[in-house]
Amino acid sequence: MRAIFKLTVVLCILCSTSSFSQLRKEKYAAKTLSVQKWEVLDIDFKSKTIGDSPFTTNFSAVFTHENGEQKIVPGFFNGDKNWVIRFSSTLEGNYTYVTISEIASLNNKKGKVKVTEAKSDNHGGIVVSDNDPQHFYYEDGTPYFLLAFECDWLYALDYHNEKDLPKTAHLLNLIEENGFNQIVMNVFSYDVSWDKDEKLKDHPEHEFGGPDDIFPFLGNNENPDYSELNPVFFQKLDRTISMMHDKRIASHLMIYVWNKLVAWPDMNSDADNMYFDYVVKRYQAFPNMVWDISKEALYYGRADEDYIHGRIDRIRENDHFNRLVSVHDFKYCSNFPDKVDFISTQNWSHNIYDKMLDAKNKFKDKPIFNIEHGGYEESPYTVFTGDYVNAETCLRRNYMCLFAGVYTTYYWQGASWNVIIYNPFEQPDDFVKPKFQYFEHMQKLFAAFDFTKLKPTPWKNGSAYNLTDDNETVLLYMHKENYGIDAAFLKKESAIRSLQWFNTLTGEFSQEVGLPKTGKLISPWQGKADAVLISRLNSL
Repeated sequence: MRAIFKLTVVLCILCSTSSFSQLRKEKYAAKTLSVQKWEVLDIDFKSKTIGDSPFTTNFSAVFTHENGEQKIVPGFFNGDKNWVIRFSSTLEGNYTYVTISEIASLNNKKGKVKVTEAKSDNHGGIVVSDNDPQHFYYEDGTPYFLLAFECDWLYALDYHNEKDLPKTAHLLNLIEENGFNQIVMNVFSYDVSWDKDEKLKDHPEHEFGGPDDIFPFLGNNENPDYSELNPVFFQKLDRTISMMHDKRIASHLMIYVWNKLVAWPDMNSDADNMYFDYVVKRYQAFPNMVWDISKEALYYGRADEDYIHGRIDRIRENDHFNRLVSVHDFKYCSNFPDKVDFISTQNWSHNIYDKMLDAKNKFKDKPIFNIEHGGYEESPYTVFTGDYVNAETCLRRNYMCLFAGVYTTYYWQGASWNVIIYNPFEQPDDFVKPKFQYFEHMQKLFAAFDFTKLKPTPWKNGSAYNLTDDNETVLLYMHKENYGIDAAFLKKESAIRSLQWFNTLTGEFSQEVGLPKTGKLISPWQGKADAVLISRLNSL
């Protein structure tokens, strides 16, 4: 084991001398360090010894703000006698800190940090408001319209590039530009259990399953050594999480995944606890962090409710930044809603609108997030089809979730699992290209109309789906097969109401006109594209 660990240390040194660095890093010194509000600062310490179990060694710092408020910030071992206190702050002003450790050379180290004004685009971590508990907000009160993108193998995309993350940056730019602001991802996934598309053999650059040299522990997935963690793995993951933070993309981080062939240690073993606690220590300071215990946590018969209870309790005890916690398992969330901060569901039902509306009505003090709705948009490879692959149908299922008042996720088969095509629009003409732009348009719609103010109003649906803002603004989502809608409740106020249409495929808004008193309201794209009818009160 120690021979492997020495190799790990050498790799750590190589990584630390590379030219790539996103995280703000400062060596421990007597000088006052500076960081902007809600940005992340690593303070690096060097010890004389590492002890017998460095990954579980007690190391932390107590930060005291000038107003007297104190925060405990956990530290972590980073390989080669290196240790890190990872800090971020919700307050501007001056802090003093003092370290605490059972290792003498790390104990009672004192320093100062000045926190300056936040960047204009940084609104802090994601929270749930006491005043509006069914919606997400940023810490500064700005509404957060969660629109997620699943990419389980994101950790592996540039793992072997020591200096930079060109592929990751390219994909994250596409994700950001097209309106997505959260990535559902795993700390580590190994491989898929289903058959792989034969076409992948001609494009091995798109296959990331089954890595033989990537593993969060020593050894590899085929021959794991659970005696130590692998600092290099987490240093590489730091780069990805940090780049996501810089782009204001949240990491919905699933700490475990049971159905991707990972050789996990036994549940509740020392190795299991070491891994779990280390992930929480290492990533809690990132404001873009959202915790999820495990993908499909209770589905595969590995974990039981008591185990999930225990994992949540460990996060609550060890996460001093109080990031949101959920479990990718609707049965668990339904049975124990007080254990989670928001309700995660995985619903593929044909009547998905009704199912999501039922969930919203049942859990009135929690946001609802449908992480998987059964739509997996087609790609050049058949990876995992779910029940729907047509791009417009997948988009429609997202809109039906939103118009039930719940948040939703997008899946593209070319990026969600072991296959990652990071540059889809640079691929050959015969490659199926994703319809990312549909979600840019979706984000544009809900930038114009605040999702937190819109309430599902099913008794006024008619043949559409109704979101209403205090009866002043009404949005009616209509399928392209809908010939027209009477919307009599709007026509009662026709003299003071406007009419406008939004094309879900192109993002086009029609000209705003007066609402007619008679006749059906017919989308200008009837038969061609799903549309949203928009009617405002006193807008003309």
